Amino acid sequence: MTMRGWSYRYVGPAELRSLVRPDGEGQGMRSPADFHEWVSARTVEELAQPFTFVVDQAGVLRLAPRRSEHVVCAGGEAVLGAGEISFREESGRWAVDEVSNQSTGYCPDVSSWSAVVEALDQAGIDRPSGFTHEVVFRRCLSCQQLNIVREEDFVCVFCDETLPREWNVDQPGP
Repeated sequence: MTMRGWSYRYVGPAELRSLVRPDGEGQGMRSPADFHEWVSARTVEELAQPFTFVVDQAGVLRLAPRRSEHVVCAGGEAVLGAGEISFREESGRWAVDEVSNQSTGYCPDVSSWSAVVEALDQAGIDRPSGFTHEVVFRRCLSCQQLNIVREEDFVCVFCDETLPREWNVDQPGP
């Protein structure tokens, strides 16, 4: 836990971690000017697709093309939030169109929204009041498999055991 919220370590495949380069590939949005410069350099085709994002340990939004791995975007470091995000322009201002916490490399809890809010506000991007698509991740305590909980059904799809109600993805099992 940090002052800004929970810190999520990478829990995805090791072979994807090997793709990490120093400083990550995600471009930091520390201010509205940073975002304006970045978004102005995107093509219409690029803006039609969601982007990979992370919120780094400093609370900075980092953006990368959609097909980028979250761990690469984050430079292999722990994050305060991660997912996919798309933007739209309305009345000369940029706003988030859709945003999720969908990252199977970090599996952030829905509570990571608070860190995403701070990062979007810092970058001067209008935003919704919450994730437009929430993903609930849990690790099964019995078989250790990662699960995505659907429709409040906290049952492991691999072994039928009950899943914890609290986020536990990077916590060691028994």
